[in-house]
Amino acid sequence: MKTTRWLIPCLVAVLALGAAGCTSIPGWEGSPDVVPVAQQQNTGIWVTGQGEAMAVPDIAELRLGVEARADTVAEAQTQASEAMDKVVAVLKDNGVAEKDIQTQRFSIYPVTRWIREKDEEEIIGYQVTNIVVAKIREMDKVGDIIDAVAEAGGDLTRIQGISFSVDDPTPYYEEARAKAVKDAKDKALQLADLADVKLGKPTYISEGAVYLPPTRGLYEAGAPVPAPETPIIPGELKITLSIQIAYAII
Repeated sequence: MKTTRWLIPCLVAVLALGAAGCTSIPGWEGSPDVVPVAQQQNTGIWVTGQGEAMAVPDIAELRLGVEARADTVAEAQTQASEAMDKVVAVLKDNGVAEKDIQTQRFSIYPVTRWIREKDEEEIIGYQVTNIVVAKIREMDKVGDIIDAVAEAGGDLTRIQGISFSVDDPTPYYEEARAKAVKDAKDKALQLADLADVKLGKPTYISEGAVYLPPTRGLYEAGAPVPAPETPIIPGELKITLSIQIAYAII
């Protein structure tokens, strides 16, 4: 009886393992044309190609605004609002469309100081900050717009940074992509030649992330406003793209 009780669970376990071993993989079904991904990654020649394209910026994005301090929130808001109205008016007068002006930050904070005798903070006023991003499409007017904004906002002006981009990067992506594919194929051909094998067709292609240069800082918040006739040099943007390709070996 003891032997029988142990034998039945063992037979059930064996049958379960056998059934699992016979279960088919969806899409596989013994077809020689379908290979699991894990197996593909261990076959063929895998390479990564890099491609670059240089683009001349045709858009400048200015991060700018105003910052006001006063004894009360209402006073600080009034000062900031009046200064910001002048800044926005200058932007529009210089050809910046309303759709290209977007608020990025608006904040109201108390200004405090530490009182050593009382060992506590005391509110001495309030600070209102209003920052927008203005997209400038006329590159030759960037410096003039910065000067005009600085004059309009006066001492409340804050210009935090500038970045450059292209309105339609598609042609540059295509150029970088073509170079990346060629770079990958050249590497694969060299590897095949070194290994004394023949290179087959690609069995896997994956495009990596496009890399654009980081935003260039221009001025820190709270820094003195720029001098008149501010020179702005956009230079060039480097667009980098990577492609991973797996080639079969024949």
